Amino acid sequence: MPAMPTPLESLLASPVDGRTKGYPQDRPALPLGEVGRQGWSLRGGELGMPAAVLRRAALDQNQAFMQEFLRRTGASLCPHGKTTMAPQLFHRQLADGAWGITLATAQEARIGVHYGVRRILLANQLVLPAEVAWAQAALDADPTLDLLTLVDSVEGVERLAGLARGRRPLPVLVELGYAGGRTGARSVEAALAVARAVRATPRLALRGVECFEGLFQTADAAADAARVRELLAGLGALAAGVEAEGLLAPGEELLFSAGGSAYFDLVAEAWEQRAFRGPARLVLRSGCTLTHDSGLYQRLVSRLEARLPERWRAPRSLAPAIEVWSAVLSCPEPGLALLGMGKRDVAHDIDLPQPARWLRPGGPPPEAAPRGWRIEKLNDQHAYLRLPPGAPLRPGDLVGCGISHPCTTLDKWQLLLVLDEADRVVEAIRTFF
Repeated sequence: MPAMPTPLESLLASPVDGRTKGYPQDRPALPLGEVGRQGWSLRGGELGMPAAVLRRAALDQNQAFMQEFLRRTGASLCPHGKTTMAPQLFHRQLADGAWGITLATAQEARIGVHYGVRRILLANQLVLPAEVAWAQAALDADPTLDLLTLVDSVEGVERLAGLARGRRPLPVLVELGYAGGRTGARSVEAALAVARAVRATPRLALRGVECFEGLFQTADAAADAARVRELLAGLGALAAGVEAEGLLAPGEELLFSAGGSAYFDLVAEAWEQRAFRGPARLVLRSGCTLTHDSGLYQRLVSRLEARLPERWRAPRSLAPAIEVWSAVLSCPEPGLALLGMGKRDVAHDIDLPQPARWLRPGGPPPEAAPRGWRIEKLNDQHAYLRLPPGAPLRPGDLVGCGISHPCTTLDKWQLLLVLDEADRVVEAIRTFF
């Protein structure tokens, strides 16, 4: 009997060539799964430029950090796949013990289902008939699939129930929000009314409660943490109300979900303060911890680590795994180098990229970029790198930059190249943005 295909088999067999950014222009097309066996070297100048790379050692370190945090807190992880939209990374996280994968849209969820993710938390609301029809059909076609979505109003419950036509009830979480925030019922009592409406609807099945606390990001760290704790206290009260009124779908554990990449410690803290009568599970949805970054999340995680009680501290911190490398195209005047990357290649919504390392292909290993190097501005496909007098850069050299905000860097790439400690390509990863 032939072996059953793995979920990623078709993806790894799909061809990739020089029409894809980052792939070397002088190399023939290859199956995606063969790219990491070619021995291509960043140091040898063998990659197409610009190139987005992931450091294998940093990915391993970041997974170990989260594993230790989960072990110490008893939480489960359902990482937000919208950050990378890379099924290969989804399966890396699932193999490491992730409870499921969070996704943000029906299209993203469909990619997860197609590539074998069996539990998906769709952290959004389904309101369009075609999307509900797809979700219902996916659940009916596969009894092993667990596909949860959100509701935050009685009207939303009525609309979802009116569109649901499948054999299995649609699993939902009630979302709690806050005034001026994004989605979510604006009070605990309003959220309880939503939960009661779900319980009264045979076409829906209430599985738990949810919120998103990650938008509290100001210069006042203490005030931000206080607002997060207030929201999470409300989520705890909502969960207690759902349990006390028996609103949960029969036979299900109560899911208590929050925890983006900035405040998952406070979510674990709120969970620790609650005692539920029946089975319950804390589900964190941190999406950027796998890749981390050199800007926004570096700052936010520094705050997080300052808050951590000793019993939750891991031996090592998170490390930035993403770099975007590009070639020096021109040095048209003293103190200025133009790099071949720009707004189409790197995030610029929060911070500009930060020069981290540079190398001369065929020369010694990469060197740290001196402190005086800085990206001044970006065009579509150029970066203005300001340099102190005497900087050694010349056309053809390569500069690697750290980025701020993984979500708005990775969405610019179809191909990510994983490098080992010697800067050799060991894996190629396809994204689906």
